[in-house]
Amino acid sequence: MSRATQRVQLARAYVLHQRPFRDSSLIVEVFARQHGRMTVFARAARGPRSRFALLQPFRALLLSWSGRGEAPALAAAEHTEGPPPLPAGRLMSGFYLNELLLKLVTRHDPHPELFDQYEATLALLAEPSPADPALRQFEARLLEFIGYGLNLAAEADTGQPVRDEAFYHFQPGVHGVVIAEPGSAGAIGGGVLQRLALGGRFQSDGELRQARALMRAALDHCLEGRELTTRSVARSLLNYPRRERTD
Repeated sequence: MSRATQRVQLARAYVLHQRPFRDSSLIVEVFARQHGRMTVFARAARGPRSRFALLQPFRALLLSWSGRGEAPALAAAEHTEGPPPLPAGRLMSGFYLNELLLKLVTRHDPHPELFDQYEATLALLAEPSPADPALRQFEARLLEFIGYGLNLAAEADTGQPVRDEAFYHFQPGVHGVVIAEPGSAGAIGGGVLQRLALGGRFQSDGELRQARALMRAALDHCLEGRELTTRSVARSLLNYPRRERTD
């Protein structure tokens, strides 16, 4: 039995990724608030005069599509009010968010709360404040919404509430933390765990480093060995030798 034709009008969405198809078309990965991550096919979409020239990352859009199967045909794209454009220095952070969604979110699984978190994170990245706190909170909420939420409120081995003054190690198998010796390698302060769980503000660069290490370990466990391209690019940029000025 053939699948019924799907017709959607003016769905709020963001472009996550696009790739050329044949002479002038695009295959576009989008994240829609009410429809989740999905693929749409945009005919005659390449070129500055295309009606689909708006299909750019980090831009809030209203998309309409119709068709059967896994990649319906895009019918219209309109700009709508959303976060301000990302400054050039934050584009890599934005692409990192997109790659996480592409690799960890199941297709056609609606996540309206995750969509709202993504949109709010883009707004924070557009501000001059540091990017790291916004990225760490997004990572924590992403894992929560896709069913891999970390238990940051209780000790996995005792069931007791996480203590602000104690230190912990992350245990991937239980997506939780166990008590650790202060100063041991990879130890994470209980206060850091509490702030990650509740969306609080980190109090120092040291806390941010601990939060980054924890979230990286948790994400790597979910990625199951898949490499994030944005991480590789960021490392390459950091290691790229700067030429000395001669003028």
